[in-house]
Amino acid sequence: MVLICTAALLTSCKAPEKEKPIWEQVKLSDLATSSDVNNPGGRLLKTINLDIHIFEMPIEDINVLNVVWQMMYTKPLQFNDYDAFKANSFSIGFGQIQMWNTIANVLRDAGCKHIETVALLLPDGETNDFTIARLNKEQTIFYISTAGSMEGATIGPGKLALRIKVEKIPGSRGVCEVNAQPVFPSPITSPIPQLAASAKSAEFLFASAGFGLKMSPGDFVLLGPEKYIDHQITLGSLFFSRPGRKPTVRMFLLVCTGIID
Repeated sequence: MVLICTAALLTSCKAPEKEKPIWEQVKLSDLATSSDVNNPGGRLLKTINLDIHIFEMPIEDINVLNVVWQMMYTKPLQFNDYDAFKANSFSIGFGQIQMWNTIANVLRDAGCKHIETVALLLPDGETNDFTIARLNKEQTIFYISTAGSMEGATIGPGKLALRIKVEKIPGSRGVCEVNAQPVFPSPITSPIPQLAASAKSAEFLFASAGFGLKMSPGDFVLLGPEKYIDHQITLGSLFFSRPGRKPTVRMFLLVCTGIID
């Protein structure tokens, strides 16, 4: 069942021309589920498996996202600050596998393209900083804080990331807690405790755009923009806007593909 669910989730938007659509490239034999993964000693690893799919859509079709958000749910989601989340031009929806084909058809008809898939295998309690954008120089990023005011964070060079943390829920099988928030991780790492402590203080968390939810295999969330922003100086624009000759908006689909209890 998990294999079928995962394959259904990957039935997504059309690929670039001269390539087979992504849903035709995926084979069931290419997909691994939690029940298939053992360590050398024969004991199951306690991990949560997440796939992150990146999509791009032409800005002239961005209004289609309003239809997509209405098809999805927000009730399962918890926000650090919902008003600040929206004010930063972030939108999100929760769904389950039986919904994906309908959503994918809407996105496909709007010219959405599947860009990349990244598989994360996260041990219980661990975090992963998934890179969203790279900053080549120091710059000030403006965002709406939990106080409701516009503030600026001077960061860079380095990367802007989505920090994802997964935790098993004690006493519950097949379900985990997933929390995510934008972050500028410290670009400095050191085995020396004093330097490591100093480097940690250099990182910056955009907590006002954080969210969390409980997920089981087959659950997914789609993270995208509320609107297109034609600059790269705000948190929302760096996350989702891709200016250029043919500007696009970017979306991130987080799929729970397996939980090993």
